[in-house]
Amino acid sequence: MAHTDVAIIGGGPAGSTTGSFLRKYGNDLSVLILERDAFPRDHVGESQLPAISRILDEIGCWDKVEAANFPIKVGATYKWGRTEELWDFDFYPLDLFHNEPRPGRYEGQRKSLAFQVDRAIYDKILLDHARELGCEVRETTRVVRILRQGDRVEGLELDTGEVIQARFYVDGSGHAGILRRAMNVSVEHPTNLQNIAIWEYWRNAEWAEEIGVGATRVQVISVRNGWIWFIPLGPDRTSVGLIVPAAYYKAVGKRPAELYEQALQEDARLAGLMRNAMPEGNLQTTKDWSFLAGRHSGENWFLEGESSGFADPILAAGLTITHASAREAAFTILEMDRGADPAWLRAAYDRRQSTRITNHIRFADYWYSANAQFTELQDHTAQIARDNGLNLDPARAWAWLAQGGFIDEELGAGAAGFALPLLKDLGSYLGEVREDNPVYTKNIFRLDLENADVEVRPLYENGKVSRCESYVREERRLPVRFPYDFWLHELRSAPDIDVLKQKLKAYLLRFADPKERSARYLALMPALEAMIVDGWVQASYEEDKPCFAEQFRYAMIHPHSVV
Repeated sequence: MAHTDVAIIGGGPAGSTTGSFLRKYGNDLSVLILERDAFPRDHVGESQLPAISRILDEIGCWDKVEAANFPIKVGATYKWGRTEELWDFDFYPLDLFHNEPRPGRYEGQRKSLAFQVDRAIYDKILLDHARELGCEVRETTRVVRILRQGDRVEGLELDTGEVIQARFYVDGSGHAGILRRAMNVSVEHPTNLQNIAIWEYWRNAEWAEEIGVGATRVQVISVRNGWIWFIPLGPDRTSVGLIVPAAYYKAVGKRPAELYEQALQEDARLAGLMRNAMPEGNLQTTKDWSFLAGRHSGENWFLEGESSGFADPILAAGLTITHASAREAAFTILEMDRGADPAWLRAAYDRRQSTRITNHIRFADYWYSANAQFTELQDHTAQIARDNGLNLDPARAWAWLAQGGFIDEELGAGAAGFALPLLKDLGSYLGEVREDNPVYTKNIFRLDLENADVEVRPLYENGKVSRCESYVREERRLPVRFPYDFWLHELRSAPDIDVLKQKLKAYLLRFADPKERSARYLALMPALEAMIVDGWVQASYEEDKPCFAEQFRYAMIHPHSVV
């Protein structure tokens, strides 16, 4: 019988990220990662969001991923929503984008961009990095039985007959959910968004566009019965997949290959990009059913990544959710190892995972409901809208998106990873939402904390879980932390616009670096809007008083432009 401090089931991005954080911030902990397969191995889910790069940098792995020369993702081109015209969603203003040699550094514009990764290579980089940091890694090793006593895991039985005992156990086994199933954790399906994915890897497909040195946009293209992803993974390898509803797949009675080939020919632009391409010959399918685990932790165990839940891939958030939950699981274990309150830590972890996954599931429902391009799926998308009580009237759509508040658990102002201004920009393509911004149309701002309770919420930083006070009222929360603490402090005594302008200017001038001043301003103004929308600030207008001047903002969502 072998003993370790932390045993992790699964060596994919969830398990390797948790292992890396445990070794970085708790290098006296022994960590064992048990992986069923031999790496490298292919895996679907290649498109990333910029938040992942921050995590890669924190564990010291960003440079290794950059050295693999994956395409830089500057955003995506969509054929989706109310119009057949293509539109772009960019992470960074391309007017400001400049060519840089590669490999680059995690600084400047690269902090706003992401990667498109070949998972066979990417996952191996992460697992090797965890090994280099001191994790013991066993590949081609299967966990065949979970030994348990009540809600406590007592050990893992391996296919070799060996039993592993640990103080903490982590399930990073993805959809397999090995520990989740063994602990009889219930699973909820909060949406009827139950799809299947059919995909293949292709050689020598053309990129839709080349931006600078090694950068491009992924393509998300609606067809009559679903949508296609087109993700370049390198100079000559591209992931191309089709998503269709499972009910539609069963009803039409066609083989996956037939549906796939038909869809690829439906869009002339994609067909042109693939006219000289050759498939690798391994068409694959899987179910993409959105789900949420009933809980995400127990007495000495944690679920992370896709063992905790899954949101439809339309938002390309799968790997982001995985890396974020893996980081928080590691920080929670480290804090428990230091003797902090385990009940509070587990409750905080559970709430964070449930909120994050639920928000992404709900926002995916909104995307599907708003897509007029699904001409063979109109009944299906209408049912999604009915199930959510979603009427795409501007005011109601905005109210529906605001359920639970626009101030999320990660201190951002927005929903499902979309900043508040971007949510409004999406209205031009997905369906109208409220466009006025009370920050710039009102000039009296009064703080309203009536009937609010004060709760302690978690803050995950530098390998620790600290306690952050938050005001809580119904489903809304207001953290007493930047950028909200500025407005909390100033609005207690100065609702007048003239005084607020002076206070804001004085605060920003405390920072000598113009980029830091700009970044703080760009965080403060959406924060005030979120506080107004969520009811923490009552805004009104008085004549003869000025308003805040709205600053120029680059359009990150705009009609498609070829670079």
